[in-house]
Amino acid sequence: MPAHAGNQTGRIKTITIRASDGLVYFVLENAHQDKPACATGDYWMIKDENSAAGKRQLAVLIAARSMGQPVTAIGPGTCTRWADGEDLNELYM
Repeated sequence: MPAHAGNQTGRIKTITIRASDGLVYFVLENAHQDKPACATGDYWMIKDENSAAGKRQLAVLIAARSMGQPVTAIGPGTCTRWADGEDLNELYM
């Protein structure tokens, strides 16, 4: 994990799926730790919602939200999908 990669564990507060551009992002309870300077928002971005990995990440998020289970999100330390939200690299439930 890069030195400035973020991580966060908590229950999912919100999942947003935007029709205009396909953007998928989510917010967790608890603090986002070690986030990169670019991540001024408190949300995580699925980097490529059209990829197989992105679709699986969204499925895990929906499952965890419906069961009230916490997840752990780990980022790569980049904000490529949206300028102020860290990209999601790993997701654990």
